[in-house]
Amino acid sequence: MTLTANWSYPTAIRFGAGRIKELPEACAAAGITKPLLVTDKGLAPLPITAATLDIMEAAGLGRGMFSEVDPNPTEVNLEAGLKVYRDGGHDGVIAFGGGSGLDLGKMVAFMAGQTRPIWDFEDIGDWWTRADADIIAPIIAVPTTAGTGSEVGRASVLTNSETHAKKIIFHPKVLPTVVISDPELTIGMPPAITAGTGMDAFAHCLEAYCSPHFHPMSQGIALEGLRLVKEYLPRAYKDGTDIEARGQMMAAAAMGAVAFQKGLGAIHALSHPIGAMHNTHHGTTNAVVMQPVLRFNRAAIEKRIERAAAYLGIEGGFDGFYALVGDLNASLGIPANLTELGVTNPNMAALVQGALADPSTGGNPIEMTAENTKALFEACF
Repeated sequence: MTLTANWSYPTAIRFGAGRIKELPEACAAAGITKPLLVTDKGLAPLPITAATLDIMEAAGLGRGMFSEVDPNPTEVNLEAGLKVYRDGGHDGVIAFGGGSGLDLGKMVAFMAGQTRPIWDFEDIGDWWTRADADIIAPIIAVPTTAGTGSEVGRASVLTNSETHAKKIIFHPKVLPTVVISDPELTIGMPPAITAGTGMDAFAHCLEAYCSPHFHPMSQGIALEGLRLVKEYLPRAYKDGTDIEARGQMMAAAAMGAVAFQKGLGAIHALSHPIGAMHNTHHGTTNAVVMQPVLRFNRAAIEKRIERAAAYLGIEGGFDGFYALVGDLNASLGIPANLTELGVTNPNMAALVQGALADPSTGGNPIEMTAENTKALFEACF
């Protein structure tokens, strides 16, 4: 095996309860004087958003906000956000929220000065080099959930509103300049969202850990991320005001997104087309398909999972780890299968086609084909 790879690690993170108060300092560090806060429809009316706008206004940064963001953001949302950004004369973005608000906020900053259409920058080969890097606006990321880890990522997921395909848009300068990870912002998350986003972080760590690519640093981060989710997600789910559990889950979410530089796999390859076609919650979908994917990959990952189980203090090797996932899902109220999740009358051919076209397939330990991917989908219903 030739040990050659390109590695890069994330950005400045201000981590801790109450640190949202440092937002004006973060804007100054990023060179932003008139930010646009981008968030989703659900978060826009909440007290944490109003309090953040108050902090901005008190510091002379205005209170510009765009919140027409769908749970699976599209290029239509992006165009609307770009109009507000340009018309308002903004010079940077505060991406505020869960995966949808963070992803769309990053794309508003990325596209604000570009002249080519968004799909020209899909994460294919070196397409990212088509962008004019000098005009990408600075980004402050403020996560309000503990799942996607998009705050430490160089890409966003956008759903094509016409084809319903999820596309990854990548550029190194989409990495936020400063991240404010304040666990107090996650206290109001409903239990179901706590569960779904937490299992998203677990899926990122699990798939990165199992990916066959060479990235020992990500491997170690993924392993510790799994431990944090195992220990603290049940606590955060049971008591949303448990600030230690909330903080540890925010750390685990960021770790999962750092780790998946090493690769993702079939969990995400299945989840992306399901979410795009049936509008399911991404993290919850990941949790639902996790056990079938573990079975699917068992021959290639059994020894590796045995080592993880030992580190996590789980008896029974692979079977013990597999049982833990099932027990965790059950304790968090995750649906037992895709049917229970509400996926009815699926177009199986379209799902298989979507999964095989997804970039995540490249990191799966066992090669995915039309035949075995169809069988895998069927095992999830």
